[in-house]
Amino acid sequence: QVQLVESGGGMVQAGGSLRLSCAASTRIFNINAMGWYRQAPGKQRELVAFITSDGTTDYSDSVKGRFTISRDNAKNMVYLRMNSLKPEDTAVYYCNVETLVGHTRVHYWGQGTQVTVSS
Repeated sequence: QVQLVESGGGMVQAGGSLRLSCAASTRIFNINAMGWYRQAPGKQRELVAFITSDGTTDYSDSVKGRFTISRDNAKNMVYLRMNSLKPEDTAVYYCNVETLVGHTRVHYWGQGTQVTVSS
């Protein structure tokens, strides 16, 4: 059973920085992409950033230029560096790993870590 554990969340003032980490409890094979999602109160979960197995990255428009996603393949870890944080970045952040075998995709989720940005 794969478990993803996020860490690094917390409370920070606007303009500050945080670095989120996500570790897998066991080695994951056939990873297609790793990513970060977030969900603010009363809103749907949204994709923040992802990184594919070949290192391609993409970001939501709201975080482009401020957030950076990276991964350590050897450790099965993914990170999210968040700079210039804004109050609207406040949300629970979830780590996601997608595996792909043939046409079968499986998603694994972490339990989430709270990020609170005060104005």
